Amino acid sequence: MEEPEGLLAAGGDLSPAWLIEAYALGIFPWFERDDEPIFWWSPVERGVIEPGQMRVTRSLTKRLRNSGCSVTFDQCFSDVISACAGMRAQSVGTWITPRMHNAYCELHDSGLAHSVEVWRDGDLVGGLYGLSLGQMFFGESMFSTISDGSKLAFYHLNQRLLDWNFTLIDCQMMNPHLESLGVQPMHRDEFLALLASNDLSKTRLGPWSDRGSDIGSDVGSTLNACTESKAQEPWG
Repeated sequence: MEEPEGLLAAGGDLSPAWLIEAYALGIFPWFERDDEPIFWWSPVERGVIEPGQMRVTRSLTKRLRNSGCSVTFDQCFSDVISACAGMRAQSVGTWITPRMHNAYCELHDSGLAHSVEVWRDGDLVGGLYGLSLGQMFFGESMFSTISDGSKLAFYHLNQRLLDWNFTLIDCQMMNPHLESLGVQPMHRDEFLALLASNDLSKTRLGPWSDRGSDIGSDVGSTLNACTESKAQEPWG
């Protein structure tokens, strides 16, 4: 049977070691059930956007001014993942299995995975999460329970990363919603070339709720700690 485009391998695990090495090589996990192998992907066409290049429509500008919402970073990472999984399950199914949930929470505890939360009247109404390495952010999923809730989260992520001189936001796969936000397709070869120049020593560790999160000072020890337990190289 012909393999789907972009599928590289099956197997391995979701330890921080595997995930960090995978993302550094432009590879991400995507599978539907915890009782099946982990599938690792690197699509030929990648959805990406440079911070500050988000398409802000007139209606979104009004929403930013009058939504009555507040935005935080890294205040309830696990809840954001759960909300993303719930929204996906209601539509086309979710790849955010309990195993995936736990893996990204472990990366969050290591200071490498981050969330954006949108609040209204004390309720979590939108958000997103992903992984940060060097000056690139690797988005995983977003959700919204109000109109434009995920767009508000994406806007504030863009602004934060622009302030911090990040070079790229990886959105993995193109879709109409991301395209409406200004996300553009990029060929895998170009994306991998950008990854090769991504300086991991500039990774911002720790909670992004503190805008002064550490830059680089503990990156080596953190990445080493995450990879010390790796039994084998995931990519041969």
